[in-house]
Amino acid sequence: MAAGYLDILRARHATRLLVGTLVGRLPSGTAHIAIVLFTRAEGGSYTLAGALAAVYGLSTAVGQPLLGRAVDLYGQPRVQLPASVLSALGMALLALAGLGSLPLAYAAVIVAGVCTPPLEGGLRALWPTVLGREDRVHRAYAMDAVAQEVMFTVGPLLVTVLVSLWSPAAALLVINAIGVLGALSVVVSEPSRTWRSAPREAHWLGALRSPGLLALLGSFFFVGLALGSITVAGVAYADDHGRESVYGWLMAALGLGALIGGVAYGAWQWAGAPERRLRAIVALLALGYLPLMLTPGVVPMTVLAALAGVFLAPAIACSFIVVDRHAPRGTVTEAFSWLVTTFGVGAAAGTALAGPAVELGGTAQGFAVAGAGGVVALLVLLATGRVLAVPGRTPVAVRVSENDRNGAVEPGFSSGHKA
Repeated sequence: MAAGYLDILRARHATRLLVGTLVGRLPSGTAHIAIVLFTRAEGGSYTLAGALAAVYGLSTAVGQPLLGRAVDLYGQPRVQLPASVLSALGMALLALAGLGSLPLAYAAVIVAGVCTPPLEGGLRALWPTVLGREDRVHRAYAMDAVAQEVMFTVGPLLVTVLVSLWSPAAALLVINAIGVLGALSVVVSEPSRTWRSAPREAHWLGALRSPGLLALLGSFFFVGLALGSITVAGVAYADDHGRESVYGWLMAALGLGALIGGVAYGAWQWAGAPERRLRAIVALLALGYLPLMLTPGVVPMTVLAALAGVFLAPAIACSFIVVDRHAPRGTVTEAFSWLVTTFGVGAAAGTALAGPAVELGGTAQGFAVAGAGGVVALLVLLATGRVLAVPGRTPVAVRVSENDRNGAVEPGFSSGHKA
């Protein structure tokens, strides 16, 4: 499997696009953490911290599919870079203005969220052009999920280091400046500049006219809810133990667990439909969230956080394959952006619910929100099994195109075991 990853990274433009996208997504990947820490440092309550983070998540949820559709229509550079700059300016306004005016603070996070560039969906739209072969494209999806966990492992630590060295406001400014540089690196590359979406059927619902995609998004809303609630519950747990650094270690452990799980998932040879496999993975993901309610000492809690993250990257990587099988032609960036949107809405709901849960019932109740989110995510997949069993398009064993990647073989599959 390592040789397969190296084969992808040796492809022209691949490493630059992967690294640039990860760096460009650093602001959105750490925004909830940064907002919560900033609000607490400014004297705000857990409820206010959760509300600001929730507004950011909801704003991102609104912006991602709109910007994703704009990318499909007008290309990547004309949308991604201006959006990245505007998002960074929104966070800068929050950092510099503080919480003296709550309407201004909410306006700042709305701008930052709505303008978050759809770099994640954009990268997956570029992989077919850059890599060509179907097997390399789906292996890139697995590598993409693993690489995200590197960001989610390093990102919280970076935020907490910046907070320790300077302040939460400085952390917001630095992280978003870095994000703009990452987006710039992507959009000036040749694949990004020359990429064009395939023709699409005119329909106001766009990618959402696929029942299978809707079922997947419904489940991953609750996965996002679980992750969003852990953001707030983790801060409360760190406060209980009197050390701000504990929060960074918990989030890093969560990301490290997902990193390990993603590498293991990509190394295995999988057979059968990915929809069935996704149900099993989400069941294990839910099972990993439940023990967090025990809130033991710092060391065992860090271990539990790592275990809770193990099945996150496999769930994400498998969801990419399901999106491929169910998204209508010509909606590549928009379809993946809807997946990001679902996470955003779910995370926003999770942060909004966890804040009051912590204040009313303590830290354990905040983690209970995460456990409940994982269980409901599984129930949605079980309830929509028939819809997900019918792919939106028929797989084809031909060279993969930008909008029809269903012929791709999942990482580790033989040609006789197609996803």
